Amino acid sequence: MAKVSINLATGSIQKEDIIVGIDLGTTNSLVAFIAPDGNPKVINDTGKGVLVPSVIHFKDGEAVVGDEAKSFLINDPQHTIFSVKRLLGRSYNDLESHKNYFSYKIIDDANDESLVKIKVDDSFYSPIELSSVILKELKARAEHALKTNVNRAVITVPAYFNDSQRQATRDAGKLAGLDVLRIVNEPTAASLAYGIGLSPDEQKTVAVYDLGGGTFDVSILKIQNGIFEVLATNGNTFLGGDDFDRAIVDYWVQQNKLEGNVPMQELRLKAEEAKKALAHQSLFNEKIGDIFCTIDRNTFEQLITSKVEETINACQNALSDAKLEITAIDEVIMVGGSTRTALVKRRVAEFFGKEVNDQINPDEVVALGAALQADVLSGNRKDILLLDVTPLSLGIETMGGLMDTIIPRNSKVPTKAGRQYTTSVDGQTNMKIAVYQGERDLVKENRKLAEFELRGIPAMPAGLPKVDINFLLNADGILRIQAVELRSGVKQEVDVKPTYGLKDEEVEQMLLDAVTHAKDDVAQRMIVEAKTEGEQMVYTVERFMQKNAGFLSEEETAHTKELVSQLKKVIAQEGKDEILAAVDALNEYTRPFAERLMDTAVSQAMKGKSI
Repeated sequence: MAKVSINLATGSIQKEDIIVGIDLGTTNSLVAFIAPDGNPKVINDTGKGVLVPSVIHFKDGEAVVGDEAKSFLINDPQHTIFSVKRLLGRSYNDLESHKNYFSYKIIDDANDESLVKIKVDDSFYSPIELSSVILKELKARAEHALKTNVNRAVITVPAYFNDSQRQATRDAGKLAGLDVLRIVNEPTAASLAYGIGLSPDEQKTVAVYDLGGGTFDVSILKIQNGIFEVLATNGNTFLGGDDFDRAIVDYWVQQNKLEGNVPMQELRLKAEEAKKALAHQSLFNEKIGDIFCTIDRNTFEQLITSKVEETINACQNALSDAKLEITAIDEVIMVGGSTRTALVKRRVAEFFGKEVNDQINPDEVVALGAALQADVLSGNRKDILLLDVTPLSLGIETMGGLMDTIIPRNSKVPTKAGRQYTTSVDGQTNMKIAVYQGERDLVKENRKLAEFELRGIPAMPAGLPKVDINFLLNADGILRIQAVELRSGVKQEVDVKPTYGLKDEEVEQMLLDAVTHAKDDVAQRMIVEAKTEGEQMVYTVERFMQKNAGFLSEEETAHTKELVSQLKKVIAQEGKDEILAAVDALNEYTRPFAERLMDTAVSQAMKGKSI
């Protein structure tokens, strides 16, 4: 039986699903798609803005995402989750030194099988579940804007994300009801957005400098004949604009000699405001209560110099890995909102010896590139080939706890590599295979991804069995391992499943729950949207009446107040149809006021002028 997609908005049959590109960011997230003219375009659903703050607020177990949630960062910080991308695929030990940065509770339940959990009241959430909440919101906005179901996506991650973090991102997409066709490195997506117009005979070597809210990476790419080849990547998944904000907060705490009950969230948001202001002015001077929030650009640059220099060192390391001199770089592409910082632009330009390219909005460029990659996967665009790399080496533990690398870092993916091993003890019938990711010689310094046993090896003297171990790394940077004893044909094959808590059964159960409660969820969403529209209408009308009280007659004022009162009443009762009817009634009655006010203003402005 063939599957047929129906566009619910028009009732027409749709030939194939739209595949969207999603930039799941630390600070903001967004969705892009390929418009009918063949160009990538970001989605701005009903004027809510292109950027969806990656912030979640919980109230009575219900979650809201984006600007609406962001407003609770100050008023209700313990129920408001931000920077969840920094938690993906992380253990409690990874985060312990940073835990004071977060206003919500990060829990370590001392179980090796699970990583961090976030506690909100009596509920516990994994970073995967929280990321899926953001992805569900993005999916809903895309569906609303495009008037069709959106079930398939390409999602971007920092190039330096390890296997565990990539798996976590993929599972978050699955949990949100998305078939994640590809996990693409963010700098690679950005290069697509910039490189799409290259003529076939043009060759370029490009550095993509990507400094976002919470992560940094740099990639060196060779672009030739429509082929985008990543030569090397380097970076830090715990370095970004959030650290610039934190530096300002620490400075203000010190300058104001603050102790005890410090309003950290208010300071953090004010610091973010200061950082953005200092991109185009030399002094920021505001207050929070009695706290002076003053900083000049020179001081700000001194505070963040060490962080910026870390990124420059990473650029040098990437060039070394790519075996290139700085002069080989033809273009430097800037990605991520934090690249608007003047010191960042200046230092990157100084290091590479050329002006940086930031012509495409640095907030949008990754999502636009992801949409282009989605277009490639859909078969619509055949003039582009994408060759990516794995950011960290993959190998197994050998005797003495050493790391034996099978796939070196910066190997192109998809790829396959293998090595032959043997037994170390006479009569050995089992072989433990422990898989690690990292660059250190000792496995204890690297990240363990998986462990399994090849059983049933025929009992032979040590050194006689021949065991082939092959690593198959797919286009998402996800790993499959095969182990075969060649003399007997005994074989074992596993997909690496990093230990971050959610098992397939749990993911499937959550998906089943989402389907079971879909009707209730849709109904609840419609009520929330109606209430929001109603509250916005009340606010707008009350402000209009306050500013233009003398412009309305007593009868108009009285009837408008009556309609506002009626709208407030139905908002409290939470009936969707009643709210929308009351909104329409108020809108219809007050619209002529605005038109009348505009006519008066125009006639006043034109008085005494000839046309």
